[in-house]
Parts: sequence; C-alpha cells; structure tokens
Amino acid sequence: MDSKLRVVSKEKDQMTLEMTNYDNTILKPLVEEILKDEQVAESKYYLKHPTIDNPLIYVRVKTGKPQAAVKRAIRKMSKVYETLSADLARELKKSKNVE
Repeated sequence: MDSKLRVVSKEKDQMTLEMTNYDNTILKPLVEEILKDEQVAESKYYLKHPTIDNPLIYVRVKTGKPQAAVKRAIRKMSKVYETLSADLARELKKSKNVE
C-alpha cells in the first residue's frame, strides 16, 4: 500500500493534512516533534471515523508557516532514524567480529 499525504485545508497560520496508509507509529511521533517547535501553537492528529476515514494532522502556528513547521519536524525525525540506522549497522558489524 502506498502512503500518501494530501493538504485538506491551508490558511495563513494553520493547515490540515490527510494521511493515507499511515498509522499511530509514525503520526504520534510526528505530532510530538511538531509540538516541540517554538513557532507552533497547536498540533494534533485525529480520525473522524475509525474505519472509513484517514487520519488528519492539524497544525496551527504562532509565527511562520504551518507547512514549514511540518517540514522541520520531518527533517528532524529523518535525522533520528538515519542515526539509528547507522548505529544498528555499526553494532551488527561489531557482532560479526564477535562470533
């Protein structure tokens, strides 16, 4: 299944994104990272109906653009996962030498 993101609504200081084929394992950390941004006033994700609707992420900013806050959060998360991947590769390499 392909994951997709669609802008449902966008205004000067807020936007709502529809997330297709994403679940709590990525949406919760993304919203938490968005909320760490000092320019963000509010961010949450929700479902209108649990079986027929896709999750929505809502972001409202104090200053700046909401899409910029989402991009910053995604970049930060990406760096965390890249570091985790590098750490895993390093540990696997070390464990090969142990065997």
